[in-house]
Amino acid sequence: MVTRPLAELAQMMNGQLIQGRPEEIINSYAFDTRNILPGALFFALQGERDGHEFILEAWKKGAKGACVSKMPVGLPAEFGLILVDDTLEALQTLAAQVLSQHRVKIVAITGSLGKTSTKEFTSRLLSSRYKVLKSPGNYNNQIGVPISILSLDDSHEVIVLEMGMSQAGEIKKLTRIAPPDFAVITGIAPVHLEFFNNLEDIALAKKEILDGARPGAVAILNGDDPLVRKIAENYSQGPIIYFGTGEDCQVRALHTRSLGLNGIQFHLIYGQKETEVRVPFLNEGLINNLLAACAVALSFGLELKEIQPAFSDLPSIEHRGQLIELNQGILIYDDSYNSNPVALERVLKSLGEIKAHRKIAVLGDMLELGPQEVQFHRQAGKTVAETNWDLLFTVGSRAEQLANGAVENGFNRNKIFSFGQAGEAAKFLQSLVEPGDFILIKGSRALSLDQIVEFLKKGLEA
Repeated sequence: MVTRPLAELAQMMNGQLIQGRPEEIINSYAFDTRNILPGALFFALQGERDGHEFILEAWKKGAKGACVSKMPVGLPAEFGLILVDDTLEALQTLAAQVLSQHRVKIVAITGSLGKTSTKEFTSRLLSSRYKVLKSPGNYNNQIGVPISILSLDDSHEVIVLEMGMSQAGEIKKLTRIAPPDFAVITGIAPVHLEFFNNLEDIALAKKEILDGARPGAVAILNGDDPLVRKIAENYSQGPIIYFGTGEDCQVRALHTRSLGLNGIQFHLIYGQKETEVRVPFLNEGLINNLLAACAVALSFGLELKEIQPAFSDLPSIEHRGQLIELNQGILIYDDSYNSNPVALERVLKSLGEIKAHRKIAVLGDMLELGPQEVQFHRQAGKTVAETNWDLLFTVGSRAEQLANGAVENGFNRNKIFSFGQAGEAAKFLQSLVEPGDFILIKGSRALSLDQIVEFLKKGLEA
């Protein structure tokens, strides 16, 4: 964690220390009072709620100071206050200054899907040789990226960051804070189409990670995605490493086959070497994320023998393809964190091959798909009908179109159950579950399908 005296922090973020002891040492940083640690600096950010309303609470929880854009009241004189024009801009400026003082390599990951899994896999592989800091959870926006950077200490050699966006220009801002030495694009998919005209515009927004990369930066790109290849045509800052299944990909997967609940097996081409790999996850879509991580490792010069031991214990990420075992052989595949058409198709096809008493797909709305949302949901329903699922639960008004698409392609209407809310679906599903069932749960975050997971875990005694 970055530790600095208040006076130095004020200078680094172009602020003015108007209260508190200049020599007071700050040892952590937060923008949410739920995450305050003793000795923290609290950033009073302006959002749905004004962070200035929570400064007193931050002090009571042990914060030693706050970054503010207006003077709060009711605080003791020894509580540090750094006055700035814009608290978010101050946070970002501080993070950029911290990075400029650390000799650390920056791996930045963007794409329409798989960012978090790619980050986790990348961190795991690089940790075989380097001391790695990774951004926590989904800290991938204008707040999360700089907060992640402030966890650096002098031992770190690499920092792995996600860079997310919902509109053009956001990744550009993030690369100004953290210009990548290694820029990863996992792929382009119909996500956030509500805010873009088409996939080409989404691709151009993702291209900002390449435009903002440092001179000499390695571009690590999905070679199977034509849009990714297109936006990289004029990339000249440094070398390109492609991952995928194509013959010109330096890192690629061949002869992939499902081992059922025992994982997936494939041949990994890693530069000039080839080896057979078995990984513990069930969704073949995650192989692409692992290939991206391997490409990063290759660009760092890691030998295959260095990273190979990590393949057997790749991290399981909460609500992102997490297999949960309940009593009586009931299994939940918890992929409830988010959903989009490409990711949903991949997981339906992969898990459709699993052998179980019954396979139950619990699918929620996919949001921010723009004018084509009906078409995307109907296509997902078609995939359900074609991939060996026994029962279909839908949650949300849009997902009703998913049900319609399934019926149109031969799925029995009597085996479809539609609900408006996650809670309603959870109660009915629990009453219907039988020993040996396999349950996939996936939907956009706003549907809160993780509630179904928790309800089943509690009710069926995980």
